[in-house]
Amino acid sequence: MAKRNFFSLANSISPAAAHMTWASKTVAGTVARTRRFLTRQIWLWPIIAVLLLSTLGWWVNGSIERTMEDNLVSELETIRDVEVAMLKKWMISQENIARSVADDVDVRRLALEILNLGAADHDGSDLEAINNANASLGKLLRPAMNSHDYDHFMLLDRTQVIATSRADARGLAIPATLKPLVAKAFEGKAMVARPYKSLLSNVDDTGQLRAGVPMMYVLAPVVDEHLQTVAVLGLQIRPEREFTQLLQLGQIGKTGETYAFDANGLMLSNSRFDHALKLDGMLPEEGPSILNLLVRDPGGNISKGYRPKKLRSELPLTKMVASASAGNTDFDVAGYRDYRGEEVVGAWTWLPEYGFGVGTEIDYSEAFRPLVILKRTHWVLMTLLAISSIAIFIFTLMMARLQVQAREAAIEAKQLGQYKLEEKLGEGAMGVVYRGQHAMLRRPTAIKLLNADRVTDLSIGRFEREVQITSNLNHPNTIAIYDFGRTPEDIFYYAMEFLDGIDLQTLVDRYGPQPAGRVIYILKQVCGSLYEAHCAGLVHRDIKPANIMLNRRGGEGDVVKVLDFGLVKAKEDRGEGESMAGTPLYMSPEAIQLPNSVDACSDIYAVGAVGYFLITGKPVFAADTLVDLCQMHTSEPPVPPSQRLGQPVPAELEHAILSCLEKSRARRPQTARDLAKLLDACPAADEWTLDQADAWWSAHERGVTPPSTGQKTHSETYDATMLFESE
Repeated sequence: MAKRNFFSLANSISPAAAHMTWASKTVAGTVARTRRFLTRQIWLWPIIAVLLLSTLGWWVNGSIERTMEDNLVSELETIRDVEVAMLKKWMISQENIARSVADDVDVRRLALEILNLGAADHDGSDLEAINNANASLGKLLRPAMNSHDYDHFMLLDRTQVIATSRADARGLAIPATLKPLVAKAFEGKAMVARPYKSLLSNVDDTGQLRAGVPMMYVLAPVVDEHLQTVAVLGLQIRPEREFTQLLQLGQIGKTGETYAFDANGLMLSNSRFDHALKLDGMLPEEGPSILNLLVRDPGGNISKGYRPKKLRSELPLTKMVASASAGNTDFDVAGYRDYRGEEVVGAWTWLPEYGFGVGTEIDYSEAFRPLVILKRTHWVLMTLLAISSIAIFIFTLMMARLQVQAREAAIEAKQLGQYKLEEKLGEGAMGVVYRGQHAMLRRPTAIKLLNADRVTDLSIGRFEREVQITSNLNHPNTIAIYDFGRTPEDIFYYAMEFLDGIDLQTLVDRYGPQPAGRVIYILKQVCGSLYEAHCAGLVHRDIKPANIMLNRRGGEGDVVKVLDFGLVKAKEDRGEGESMAGTPLYMSPEAIQLPNSVDACSDIYAVGAVGYFLITGKPVFAADTLVDLCQMHTSEPPVPPSQRLGQPVPAELEHAILSCLEKSRARRPQTARDLAKLLDACPAADEWTLDQADAWWSAHERGVTPPSTGQKTHSETYDATMLFESE
């Protein structure tokens, strides 16, 4: 005898009547003791503590790191800005001094005299006069040079040195480094030239006379009586005396330094690491870093033995120089390599008016030393917490496994609370249905229980919701709920009336299309069940042949029972972004397009689709893909049942079915009772009698082909019928 209860039921198996074995009792006892421990939720506290400490640790670590980064950025930017401000103030001061000296009346007179003598001396006859004027200019400038620590002076025209305190420099062409600044000076601007290597021999800071000694010049225009620039006065500055000293004030900690550089990465001041750079072979033994060191990224830490595979001039600029030379004022506290290959943090800016940049850097390890210690401590704690978490997780898994074993043992022993389990009737994704009996009432009962490996808060909530909703429905055509419970082994179950009939899907698959009178008789009962649910504010959402059972009950045949209220939805529940729920072959257009707007009319559409299936033996639409099927439901009109069946169908029944399948809800019967009245008005409603139903069930139960049914056909089902199932 075919059996069906909530699922497409499996073949029956022999009922086991064995009592719980000694092993299952032992497992159950162990779990019972464990359960008492777990119910006090002691096991949750270590896990909560681990999660809280982990979260707190990450938060504290992140907060401290962000605070340190903010403070470091502020400190680096302050040092950079203070250094730049001091440099600008010093250079402006030098420019003002040079302009003041160049504006002296006697300086202007001697400069014009030298220019005129030079222009008139074509045969060298005025050389003595030029020398005397040069000496007079030097004597005139000496007090100012001494008071402001200038070493030499130069008087320049647009191409060469025309007067100087150094005899070997007179007549030399203007160095390429100074040409742009000399041009600006002829435009009336006083300028300080960045450091460059002198072409002539000079005494360096060690007292040795050599060429290429770093020099700087401050240039100022010399004007005539018409205020036209006729020459440029240059005063020589030794960069190590003030320029470099100002930058060295920006040294912080053991590794912090501030230095200047040009767009090519050439260092324009001294590094604080000159000695270490010489030991690492980055500088010659006798040379300083100023104008000798390129600020390039070596690709690795040279102090730790790394050696680049390229010449230093072929290496890329460091991040700081590349950014600053592009005109950016920025910082980086995430870390980058400096010219030593050491990871540093820094802040930098570019001074376009002077043609060089200024940067402040400090080693990452020193800048974040407290954070490094904190991180190490954090990782040690996280490791310990991780070990604790793993241990707790393993313990939880062991307890869960014991619980599952206890559930399986209880089911294997065929004892579930007050119910004795017999044969397994069916199984779905979330639950299993058994035939059983109440220990006292001895009444045949269908018992649905959650799968042992699927017990979650969500599944339990849905399970309980299905029971609560169904138990509040009292219509005789709705499945009746007897009991709901939870065993000591944490098995959730509910007991309902046992149905030994056949679902409509199996009915059509086995016996083919059904007579019009019988279809009406079945659909009217479905309408009765749904009318009660709709009046209670509920929408079934999964009406389909497999969820409607046909039974012999109370001596009557063809008693309908509507099953599976697992997807039922309250009408007032209008959640945002809800996904499709139901079976695609029987879903209404609005259930596909606007799942959160389903109502009673959506169930009526599904009833019409079930009626169509019963009368034709085929679903309303058949397609190769789910997308195509949904498109048909939303836009394609159904083929009339008579045309699909290939033989006449009572016009009134066909009209009732097609009215249910209208795309617009407003054109469908508005209530299940309206549909029942429409069906009741069909002349064919009287064509199926109780006697015919009894005869059919008698033949069905004997296993012979029942009378008064259509020919068996192969149902054109679509694979997606199992998608979006309630189980």
